[in-house]
Amino acid sequence: MPKKKVYIETYGCQMNVADSEVMATILTENGYVLSNQIDDADLLLINTCAIRDHAEQRVLGRLDLFNSYKKKNKQIKIGITGCMAERLKDSLFEKKPFIDFIAGPDAYRNLPDILNTVETRQREIDTLLRKEETYEGIIPTRYNSNRFSAFISITRGCDNMCAYCIVPFTRGRERSRNPKDILNEIETVANDNFKEVTLIGQNVDKYRFENNGTITGFPQLLDMVAEKFPHLRIRFSTSYPQDFTEEVVLVMKKHKNICRYIHLPVQSGSNKILDLMKRGYTREWYLDRIAMIRKHLPDCAISTDIISGFCDETETDHQDTLDLMRQVRYDYAFMFKYSERPGTFAAKHLKDNVPDNVKSRRLNEIIELQKQLSLESNKCDVGKSFKVLIEGISKKSDAYFFGRTSQNKIVVFPKENAHLYDIAEVVVTDYTSATLLGKLV
Repeated sequence: MPKKKVYIETYGCQMNVADSEVMATILTENGYVLSNQIDDADLLLINTCAIRDHAEQRVLGRLDLFNSYKKKNKQIKIGITGCMAERLKDSLFEKKPFIDFIAGPDAYRNLPDILNTVETRQREIDTLLRKEETYEGIIPTRYNSNRFSAFISITRGCDNMCAYCIVPFTRGRERSRNPKDILNEIETVANDNFKEVTLIGQNVDKYRFENNGTITGFPQLLDMVAEKFPHLRIRFSTSYPQDFTEEVVLVMKKHKNICRYIHLPVQSGSNKILDLMKRGYTREWYLDRIAMIRKHLPDCAISTDIISGFCDETETDHQDTLDLMRQVRYDYAFMFKYSERPGTFAAKHLKDNVPDNVKSRRLNEIIELQKQLSLESNKCDVGKSFKVLIEGISKKSDAYFFGRTSQNKIVVFPKENAHLYDIAEVVVTDYTSATLLGKLV
């Protein structure tokens, strides 16, 4: 009897990519084979994100497409997993009655039982958040991988409870994986000739694993990984300003294989807004973290997240954000308008009272300033040489490769004698605000 085929579609952050790989392992160990073709599958899974409403609307649209295949073949099963499944729970059955099952981020071990159930009755749901679940012992299947870079989950959940964020409610409390489990997973991808790993978590700085009285924190874990795998490029994301320590930076300084790049989300440059957001730090604290990074790692690129138009944001608060951006001089940034998420502290206790046109105007000003800062940052790289991990062929010309520097900047350069997934030495000859241009050394 041929095995059933599963098609998995993933939306959202790096954590969701890692979760989809966990699901792939569980399903393939229980009689399924993976398919890259939606029209060739017996099980259609969509792994979801709930951070912004736009992401949820896209998922609802994709589910309608899934249903068009189910109408042609009644045996097809449709499942929705991840944060959106956790947030909306069984109300999803009301929105999309053709869904067969719903599984939250801590329910993936139960997928085989869930699937057995939906074979005999119409629907099943498991959105229980389990405080101990880290998917220990499961080596994720890199089923749709680029074959050179892997995401390695080191924590699950989040305890920070930022006012605007739904993640603590959809992913549960913070849990850290056993470092032995993490090292085993990295060894697997290293043996498969991957060139780079990214240690991921909602807040990697809160990593803390205790075993027989010995505590391993994030600096110790980072040191272990870099020491054991000197030929791998090591990245990590995301750091949290309140918890980010000098010890982490000193570990980065110690190991050349840890990439010179830190993503440190600020969200706002206004102390009033940071307080309303429940971020737990001030702009002064944040700028002190930046100064510490610059002191030890002057060649380190820094990126950030910025939200425009949070509740009660005034023009003065907005100008504080622009001023902080000028002080830090970010290499690049991820910038968004505030989008209220049901269930968060902000939705319950604060008014989303900044008009949308004002949010848009402020966001555009943030974007324009960041373009200028990125352009100036890239200009400083002209004439410098960088080791670049070649990731693919340029979209504009088959004669060019593109790859990333240790600083996570994209470089485009002629192929010449280089090969995909090599690490090549490239000298920068020109630049735009988004891309470096170069040639092989």
